[in-house]
Amino acid sequence: MASPTSSLSKVRTFPALESKAAERLAAALEDSADTTIFVNGTTLQLPAVAHAALIEVLSRMARGDEVSVSTMESLLNTSQAATMAGISPSYLRKLTDSGIIPVEYRGTHRRIRPASVQAWLDSRSEQPSDGPE
Repeated sequence: MASPTSSLSKVRTFPALESKAAERLAAALEDSADTTIFVNGTTLQLPAVAHAALIEVLSRMARGDEVSVSTMESLLNTSQAATMAGISPSYLRKLTDSGIIPVEYRGTHRRIRPASVQAWLDSRSEQPSDGPE
């Protein structure tokens, strides 16, 4: 199966640091091997992937760069969403056409968020069955 399409969303931008703070930060980041932070009085050592992301952001700010942080969100095509839901692609298209499952368009191509498919599946499991018990 093809991998989901990525969509940038939830972007937040932070200004560059003032030069004195940038110099101090750049010196502290030199040869940084780990990052320990204090959160609500608790000391935490960041996992390697969080350490790498934080060092990248702080290094850019120390160079005087403005930094944007965004969340990558997956979008599925019709076939991928239908497979996830366990239904045919044509039935999924009917659900998106009727607005039951929200859809976004990239040109003429439908893109569906996995959370939207899951919400539809969850709503179906909450409905009482009409058949005999």
